[in-house]
Amino acid sequence: MLLQSWQFIQFTKCVVETCCFCTRKNVLFIMADDLRTSLGCYDDSVVKSPNIDQLASKSHVFLNAYAQQAVCAPSRISMLTSRRPDTTRLYDFNSYWRVHSGNYTTLPQYFKSKGYFTMSVGKVFHPGIASNHTDDYPYSWSIPAYHPASYRFEKEKMCRGEDGKLHINLLCAVNVTEQPGGTLPDLESTDEAVRLLKSRANSHDPFFLAVGFHKPHIPFRIPQEYLSLYPLDKMTLAPDPDVPKLLPPVAYNPWMDVRKREDVQKLNISFPYGPIPKDFQLRIRQHYYAAVSYVDSQVGRLLSALDELQLTNSTVVVFTSDHGWSLGEHGEWAKYSNFDVTTRVPLIFFVPGVTTNCNQWKTSAFPFIDVFSQSDHIVRNMVELVDVFPTVSHLAGLSAPQHCPEVSFQKELCTEGHNRASTFRFREGRRDEEGVAFSQYPRPADTPQVNSDLPDLKDIKVMGYSLRTWDYRYTLWLGFNPKTFQVNVSDVHAGELYMLEDDPSQDNNTYNSIFSDSDHTVVMKKMASLPPVSRNSF
Repeated sequence: MLLQSWQFIQFTKCVVETCCFCTRKNVLFIMADDLRTSLGCYDDSVVKSPNIDQLASKSHVFLNAYAQQAVCAPSRISMLTSRRPDTTRLYDFNSYWRVHSGNYTTLPQYFKSKGYFTMSVGKVFHPGIASNHTDDYPYSWSIPAYHPASYRFEKEKMCRGEDGKLHINLLCAVNVTEQPGGTLPDLESTDEAVRLLKSRANSHDPFFLAVGFHKPHIPFRIPQEYLSLYPLDKMTLAPDPDVPKLLPPVAYNPWMDVRKREDVQKLNISFPYGPIPKDFQLRIRQHYYAAVSYVDSQVGRLLSALDELQLTNSTVVVFTSDHGWSLGEHGEWAKYSNFDVTTRVPLIFFVPGVTTNCNQWKTSAFPFIDVFSQSDHIVRNMVELVDVFPTVSHLAGLSAPQHCPEVSFQKELCTEGHNRASTFRFREGRRDEEGVAFSQYPRPADTPQVNSDLPDLKDIKVMGYSLRTWDYRYTLWLGFNPKTFQVNVSDVHAGELYMLEDDPSQDNNTYNSIFSDSDHTVVMKKMASLPPVSRNSF
């Protein structure tokens, strides 16, 4: 143990002193929207993601990273403040945490306070009320956040249908030259991010540049050429496309945002469980994968810019997503659930001098190496997005925030996650049997409603708390009071238990065969490993 402590001190010293590590490192923080682990470096055999795979081959890859709530604003605020949704008290899009719960310091705000020039491009914070209609400027950013002008067309009739007319469709592959301005939001965001990198290349002050891509979020308004990478006759359905027989109705996500699209409405799908026709399912999956490849190309442009500007040796690169997305698994589409397909996300850290050595960057960077052959920088134990803030702070050369006290609503700077920097130094030796990832999702009722996916705070009646370990995913749906933010642990509406060795896709709910409604002491014991604020919800 003493040897490991000494080694970690030497690792920290190396981070500060080696040629790849000036006292403070730049940070390029890249976030995709609704990206599940459908990447080659996460062993997906269908997707074509060469640039992200290339990044992963030189990086520290967390294979089991989980979001705290599978919807945009709550997840992003949770990750960027390192506080769980029960602390931010943001479960929808309709409040600003600084006035709703507490004046919590954000990741970019912390870097800004340490002398960093902080910049936001695209969707980093969720826009609107959730970030005070300013993307939390000027608290988090040195300059106003940039949003691509073409994004305003995203919810308009831009998708040409078979009738030759424009529609608000789910499937929306387009000829970019025919789009307003001859561009798309993520193309614009990449252009702006590259411009900002160039503007900071010769500065003595370090920068924190966050780039949020809008895809693969729906609608799948993407350059049409990416569809050619995924011929329909090569696409397959989800391996478990049916609603599990023992799935509690409260757990089901009726994917209303998908249903509202004009091309989906034409299918006359019954609510809430009616399946999408198989041929259309294949087209959704085709478009989603094409959108991932489109984002991958933008990531490649950013990485190439780092190389060209000779910033690679001084920049930590983080790549992640706010949450995943169902592609027909369990008869569901979109996010809005506690299953792995919606809560598990890619989490990749490139740290020059740690995940690769300095000399490798004297020539062209990022030749492809299979990430699964680079076991020194693979972590399979459970981690969470609340861990990102303390981890990237440490890796950039700053002090990681201290762990939050038991009552932390008045504490502006602290973390409810864990600093994972030590995993960069030591090969993962064994499974952490006590490791747990914690997610949650609110519902307005015990059965699917039109607002089940995204209920307003005042309508939340049930909260589904979910634990993911090596062995199982365990979810309890408990009564919730939106006025007091209190959970009634004796009011168990439903439960789910999936034993992962025999049921990795989480299709066979064994809860009722093992537990009675009142017998949920196992989850209470697991809660002991979570931050006190989360435990207080119970």
